[in-house]
Amino acid sequence: MHPENRVNREEMLRRAVLAGDEDAWRVWCLEVFDELDRFIIWRCGGRRNEADEIVQETWLTAVRQIRSFQPQQGSFLAWLRGIAANVRRNHLRSARRLSQRESTTDKEFVDAAQTDPATDQHERTQQIAAALDGLLERQETVLRAKYFDGLSVADIAAAWNESPKAIESLLSRARDAIRERFEKLSRTVEKEIPQRTKS
Repeated sequence: MHPENRVNREEMLRRAVLAGDEDAWRVWCLEVFDELDRFIIWRCGGRRNEADEIVQETWLTAVRQIRSFQPQQGSFLAWLRGIAANVRRNHLRSARRLSQRESTTDKEFVDAAQTDPATDQHERTQQIAAALDGLLERQETVLRAKYFDGLSVADIAAAWNESPKAIESLLSRARDAIRERFEKLSRTVEKEIPQRTKS
């Protein structure tokens, strides 16, 4: 859809929703639900239970904040993805605080975590999701466009009204940033496991 047509249509839907038109809200939500769900699963490292919580909280936040949505500044889907990313970060911060309050860990669980491939995979997906959460918004957005949405550098450049060289540079910095964060998170986990085993 042409950007101008998208803005006009979403502005019309926004007005209808604010006027209390439930059908307009239902149509709008159905149009973006699958893409939003797919994005949230990606941000949660494929963990469906966590993704479901974030999907629900994202929609509740969207209902409360729909007046702040401005179609001229970006699409409804992009706005929802921004909300979802913030909800995911809040969940991550809460999980970190909870884990810091837990002073002891069951030794049997730690021993199992060191040998169980499923636990290793779960830990890896958590680290990837946490690494994504720590990126600058622009870095996360370009990585999502390239590797999640499957857009070419030229497509991203055209959509963002930037040069392909600028997008390549941004992608390179974003890849370096996520690699660095992932390696740092991996080292932190490796340090924690022996300490837990000793307790």
